[in-house]
Amino acid sequence: MTPAKPSWRKPFGILLILALIALWAVIVVSLADWLPPLWWPLKAIFFIAAGIIWVLPLKPLLRWMETGRFSPP
Repeated sequence: MTPAKPSWRKPFGILLILALIALWAVIVVSLADWLPPLWWPLKAIFFIAAGIIWVLPLKPLLRWMETGRFSPP
């Protein structure tokens, strides 16, 4: 039995994940400039939501890295 040929999707997917994190950080920091007049609990809610939302696009990206398809089978 011959070993499976390594896929280029995993290294490329890792680079996409790192780019997504960097892009999301730039967006959040840019939006944070508008927050100083807000009350601190509202700022906390913004940063908590921003810390969670970036994970949402990862599921299809991780599925693509494993299977080559974005949608479930």
